[in-house]
Amino acid sequence: MSDGDRSLAIFIDFENLALGFQGRRDRFDIERVLERLVEKGKIVCKKAYADWSRFASFTTQLHEAAIELIEIPRRAQSGKNSADIRLCVDAMDLAYSKEHIDTFVIVSGDSDFSPLVSKLKELGKHVIGLGMQESTSDLLRDNCDEFIYYEDLGQTPVLAPALDSHLPETKRKAFALLLESLLALRRENKEVLWSSMIKDTMKRKKPSFNESYHGYRTFSELLEDAQREGLLELETDKRSRTYVVTRFGDELRTQAAEAKKPTKKRSRRRRSSAKKKTTATAEEKTPNGPSGETSPPETSVPVESAIDDADIRF
Repeated sequence: MSDGDRSLAIFIDFENLALGFQGRRDRFDIERVLERLVEKGKIVCKKAYADWSRFASFTTQLHEAAIELIEIPRRAQSGKNSADIRLCVDAMDLAYSKEHIDTFVIVSGDSDFSPLVSKLKELGKHVIGLGMQESTSDLLRDNCDEFIYYEDLGQTPVLAPALDSHLPETKRKAFALLLESLLALRRENKEVLWSSMIKDTMKRKKPSFNESYHGYRTFSELLEDAQREGLLELETDKRSRTYVVTRFGDELRTQAAEAKKPTKKRSRRRRSSAKKKTTATAEEKTPNGPSGETSPPETSVPVESAIDDADIRF
């Protein structure tokens, strides 16, 4: 099963997240988490565990994100680690009963979940961890197939180009979502960016997306317009005859810069070869040059023979 077809189940240890946010000015934003995880595949289950009487200010945004809130009573009533135990039981229940769920996301930094991660991997599940840098255990981080730090979410992408202001608003929105989806696929190490794969990612990030709303009859027309605006480069697959995005954003400028380098080298070589030819021609024209000597070479006479000749003349 490809990464784009993954089915994800998310389990949030909210008390551990709240511990990591102590002393920070910013608040926990569940949208940043879901925007990153939806790039992995289709989210089919979302659960958060905590004593919600202590975190009532967070319940509204979690409800709006369609996350099921599992109430865990106070520790005096339920005992220590009751939220962790309930999370592990629900995760293992899904692992055995729902075979189509192949990816489990543990949003926590607690090392107590390391045995759960090991068991899920033993069952052939892909396990992703997500937590705060300061409150994440090295044991849990290294045991997951993949780990994402919350602080790395929502950062400005490097490859995204600036959209021209002259574009209509509907086109800018479509191109912005297109580039976000292309960046998401690059983050997932996708080398071949099929048009169908790109559209599926766009719809996962924004389920209401429809190219006709932005003025295009087909998704291919949207890609062609983006290519005319210099946002990406397209090729047509020989077998399926569908579009494939080969480069986009800064990748286009990077290749253009690399393409200029060999040209400079060739021009330097041509100049050096021209200099050599000019020098050789000048040497040929010189009377005493190496290839056209007009005067005979000088001969050296030994000193002793010159003295003998002088004696004979006397």
